[in-house]
Amino acid sequence: MSTLPLRPGLAGETPYGAPELDVPARLNVNENPYPPSQAVIDDIAEAVRAAAARLNRYPDREFPALREALADYLAVESGVRLPWQQLWAANGSNEVMLHILQAFGGPGRVCLSFTPTYSMYPEYARDTLTEYVALERRQDFTLDVEAVRAAIATHHPAVILLASPNNPTGTALGPEELHAVLDAARGCGPTGHDGAPTDAVVVVDEAYGEFRRPGVPSALELLAGHPHLAVSRTMSKAFGMAGLRLGYLAASRQLIDALRVVRLPYHLSAVSQAAALAALAHRDELMSQVARLRDERDATVAWLREQGHTAVESDANFVLFGPFEDRQAIFESLLERGVLVRVVGPDGYLRVCMGTPSQMEAFRCALTAVTRP
Repeated sequence: MSTLPLRPGLAGETPYGAPELDVPARLNVNENPYPPSQAVIDDIAEAVRAAAARLNRYPDREFPALREALADYLAVESGVRLPWQQLWAANGSNEVMLHILQAFGGPGRVCLSFTPTYSMYPEYARDTLTEYVALERRQDFTLDVEAVRAAIATHHPAVILLASPNNPTGTALGPEELHAVLDAARGCGPTGHDGAPTDAVVVVDEAYGEFRRPGVPSALELLAGHPHLAVSRTMSKAFGMAGLRLGYLAASRQLIDALRVVRLPYHLSAVSQAAALAALAHRDELMSQVARLRDERDATVAWLREQGHTAVESDANFVLFGPFEDRQAIFESLLERGVLVRVVGPDGYLRVCMGTPSQMEAFRCALTAVTRP
């Protein structure tokens, strides 16, 4: 057997992934539980059929039609109107994040984040040979602003990754926290190629942004005054299009142009572009599910607290709850009853994402059964 020249840092690593099990209530990967309607399916199928007639040609590298449609959607969802040149898209927000680290990270540079948070962030850094530095959040999962300022001044990060709402806690950044990070990042990035100071790129990952409660602002509102800010979104969650793999990002044209340099040629297939455009044409129908899932989330938080559990207030489509002396045993007992949740986050806690009413009833019955004295 030959010995392969595996890159240092990858020895012993395993691929990312959550359990994919066929159970009645699969509530572990924060998917939208509602499949697309027949009208959405038909329009996507027709769009893909039309694209198939041109598959002998490469797709449009710049995909302006899709970027324009995404800009139209954000204008409705958040009230922020952007030109299409300030939007970028890729195969899931994972690839968007990888583009950011490819463009601004690399050897000798630092990516700063705050735990507990999305478990893929250190992998983006690892894959781009960027040093990953993580600070702990406070007990209530907010940021210690003074500690953040000190860390930025010490490490001069190229990229700062902030999930809001945060995964796995569901907590959203407060305006004062985000303003503090953006201000501290000014002039505190790594030294540029010309020897001059740079601004650290602040990425606010709003994968669950559509689920935020009324009155919780989007970071999109701050783009105009902060060219070093980037706001990431996805069609996987609120849109119920996880299988489409379409993530996108809003930022200054200067930042977007940097991502265009590192993307692979024709990285978004013609089929992906066509399917995403067809789905976006049904944005009102697809987004109508969000209010239903918000209500389910709030009811789940209230129910968990009534049962004596700690449930973290959430602006996402999931709830972090616990603590349990042996969370693995609780997880396995729920699974035996056909309910799959996620073992993630602080010790003792589990995360459940919102499902259909029948799936959530199954979750409540199963949790009651396995935690009953």
